[in-house]
Amino acid sequence: MRQPATTIDLRRDLVGLLPRLRRFAITLAGEVAVADELVQAVCQRAIAKGHQWSGEGRLESWIYTLARQQWADDNRKRKPKASVRGNVTDIRETASAAVDPDTIHHMISDMPDGVSSMFLLVDVEGHSYQQAADIMGIPVANVVSQLATARLHFAGLAGTHPIHRY
Repeated sequence: MRQPATTIDLRRDLVGLLPRLRRFAITLAGEVAVADELVQAVCQRAIAKGHQWSGEGRLESWIYTLARQQWADDNRKRKPKASVRGNVTDIRETASAAVDPDTIHHMISDMPDGVSSMFLLVDVEGHSYQQAADIMGIPVANVVSQLATARLHFAGLAGTHPIHRY
């Protein structure tokens, strides 16, 4: 039996979005293994709900919204885990050395919940504030606040924020 063209196109486009979806999932989950499970669940959800995709707007926005919803659903089922955060001094020393992608992922995942996702959506992926607000299901004012927190976080790590200068 032949599948409708929209399902085939959705699957093809979904494959192209996998690297960005994985980065977004890492900002939500904070752990690569959990993020990979989230990506798999989101892909299954997107294919199952492909008929709901209207074709308007950006497909990745719809996929990211599904990811956020899946993460929220999974979080309600999970028990909260104690978070292990790195020492800020260690992160500063790492930031002053050559920065590799793993270090950047750790720096982003060490941000407060929600802030890392907002940073990724706006500053890395290039979504507008309104698109990021729609994806995360929050008001635009919260996007602005979370981005300010993310940028202050990085400025603090680099020692460039006026509070951290001596």
